[in-house]
Amino acid sequence: MRGIPVAQKKTILVVDDEVKIVEVVKSYLESTGYIAVCANSGAQALRLFETYAPALVILDLMLPDMSGEDICRVIRQKSRTPIIMLTAKIEETSIIHGLSLGADDYITKPFSPRQLMARVEAVLRRTAEEPTTPAGEFSYNDGELIIDGLRHEVRKHGVPVLLTPNEYKILMTMAKYPARVFTRDELIVYALGDEFNGFDRVIDTHIKNIRQKLGDDSKSPGYIITVHGTGYKFSGE
Repeated sequence: MRGIPVAQKKTILVVDDEVKIVEVVKSYLESTGYIAVCANSGAQALRLFETYAPALVILDLMLPDMSGEDICRVIRQKSRTPIIMLTAKIEETSIIHGLSLGADDYITKPFSPRQLMARVEAVLRRTAEEPTTPAGEFSYNDGELIIDGLRHEVRKHGVPVLLTPNEYKILMTMAKYPARVFTRDELIVYALGDEFNGFDRVIDTHIKNIRQKLGDDSKSPGYIITVHGTGYKFSGE
């Protein structure tokens, strides 16, 4: 297999307390051309995250010292690094909860390494692509909300709004076409990409998170409006 130049290799953090899973995932990542750093606990994972600033995190939800959900929450407070959850929980509510914390994708155990590699490449490809948004800085509601398409930043009252990659893409997709109503399926296609593999209700969770981070009142939102029976639209002026 042809290798990737060292300078171009991406570092991926693998977090799981099952040694065999870590070994297999690490082997596949390295054979595919990535650099893999591994952690068996939450505390170690957070230390490695700070040290290596990985391009992606593969995160098990069941760890001995802290939950994967808590780790995801800590990472999301400071970074938009994509996260793929590993979970033995197949209940839809558990998966949606993980995604609501900012994870970008999930895969249930047991899984094939090839399936995981396909998810890794799909998530990295989605997050590397330029969102379909206008370039430049756009101001809404007399400067209350700023969307900076060049820096990929969102600011509310001058304070940065830390969105996950998927939340950012959903907001930007809608902001590009203000007043257009997007269905859940359209937001999956236009914002998240054809590789998205999940429930369309996840869009509702992302919308809820965006509203909370923007300080948008869910009962009378100023930016993301629910069009009952259809979907959502952006209404900033």
